[in-house]
Amino acid sequence: MTAPAATRFKALDVFRGLTVCLMIIVNTPGDGSVSFSPLHHAKWHGFTPTDLVFPSFLFAVGNAMSFVMLKWSSMSQSQVLLKIAKRTFLIFLLGYLMYWFPFVKYQDGAYVAFPFAETRVFGVLQRIALCYGAAALMVYYLKPKTMYWLSAGMLLLYWGLCYWLAPAGAD
Repeated sequence: MTAPAATRFKALDVFRGLTVCLMIIVNTPGDGSVSFSPLHHAKWHGFTPTDLVFPSFLFAVGNAMSFVMLKWSSMSQSQVLLKIAKRTFLIFLLGYLMYWFPFVKYQDGAYVAFPFAETRVFGVLQRIALCYGAAALMVYYLKPKTMYWLSAGMLLLYWGLCYWLAPAGAD
């Protein structure tokens, strides 16, 4: 007898697909001198469609997390923590390996190992993994009211950092 198939949420799958489509479009805009300006990040103030890709992925991750929280209630604490750590690690690792691939480069007529120092350790997938890990731990351990206050505090802190550390002439 086979296990029942996991329920798929079509709206979330469509949203993920559209976000991936937007990501592909903004990552391959063509020559920077002639590409459509909304396919570039905003310099400092405002935003463009490009600036919506990362938050859209985080929204999808948070939305999907709300569905697995029901499963967490029937699991032991160690099982939940292991699932969170495993998923965080795998997403981080996949993102890192994607930047490091193909692990070698052609240099001076020979293939040499691609040096670790030239890799991007904190790329987009790695940041999504860290956000997921932090959010999953918050959801699991904190009461909703505490999460709201902590989230508001982190947003205010981020706003303050952006305000006081803005580059010169960004007004």
